[in-house]
Amino acid sequence: MTTTSALEISARHLAQVRAACAAIEARDGQSVTLAQLARDVGMSPWHLQRLFKRAMGVTPRDYADARRARRFRTELKNGESVAGATYAAGYGSSSRVYEDSRSQLGMTPASYAKGGKGARLAYAVVGSPLGRLLVAATAKGVCFLALGGEDAALARELRAEFPQADEIVRDEAAIAPALQVLLRHLAGQAPHPGLPLDVRATAFQRRVWQELLAIPSGETRTYSQIAERLGTPKGQRAVGRACATNPVSILIPCHRALRKDGALAGYRWGVERKRALLDLELKNRES
Repeated sequence: MTTTSALEISARHLAQVRAACAAIEARDGQSVTLAQLARDVGMSPWHLQRLFKRAMGVTPRDYADARRARRFRTELKNGESVAGATYAAGYGSSSRVYEDSRSQLGMTPASYAKGGKGARLAYAVVGSPLGRLLVAATAKGVCFLALGGEDAALARELRAEFPQADEIVRDEAAIAPALQVLLRHLAGQAPHPGLPLDVRATAFQRRVWQELLAIPSGETRTYSQIAERLGTPKGQRAVGRACATNPVSILIPCHRALRKDGALAGYRWGVERKRALLDLELKNRES
C-alpha cells in the first residue's frame, strides 16, 4: 500500500520512474528484468525498486504484469484465441497465463474471453443501515457489492456485471461470514472489514484503490489530491473513473473521494449513502 506521496520524490527520480514505465510499455508484453530496467534509467536495481513502489504504488514487476494482463484481455475481447492472446501478450507459456489469471482475472482466461463463462457466484441480500445490501462472491473472495431498495433490482445489477457466468445462485449460508463482517461494520461495531476480494483491476485502478485504502477512516481526499499522490496531477478524471468502476464499494472505500469543491457527488449508490458512510466512520473514529 502506498504510504508516501510521489510528490516527496525528487523531480529527477520521478523522471527516472516515468522512464522505467515507458521502458516497460515499449517492450509491449516482453519480459524485462529489474536489472535491465535499472540500466535503462541509470540507477541501481534496489534503488529503482524502492522508488518505483513509492511513486507508483506497485513494483515494476506488478506494473508489467498488469499491462500484460490488460493486453491479454484486450486480445480475447477482440476475438483472438487463448493461444493467440497468450502469444500477443508476451506470456511464455499457457501455464503461466493460467497461473497469472488467479490474481489478474479472477477466472480462467477462456472464461474471461466468453464474458465470464465458467464463473460460479453465490450471493445474498439483507437489510442494512444503508438499505438493502447485496454481497456476491466466488470461492476466492467478494467480487461484487451493491446497495439499493429492492432485491430484484440488485440481483439484476449483479447479473449485468457477470452476464455470462455459468452459475449465480442466492445462497445466504455461503455468504453469511462476509455479511456478518459487513453488517457489524455498518452498525459501528467493527473496523474496516478486511475481507478477501476477487476483483480485476488495471495497474492504474489498483493504484487508485490502494490510495483509497490508505486514507484513514473518517477522512477524505479530493480526486485531485489522489491524482497528485499518484504523480499524475492532471489525472483527477481518471481517478474518478477508477472510483466509479470499483465493484466492491465499502470494502474499497471510494466514498472517501470527493470533488475538488468538497461535494459528495459521484457515488454509485447515492449521495445520502456516501454521507452516511462518512458519518459512520467519523463517529467510530471519535468514539
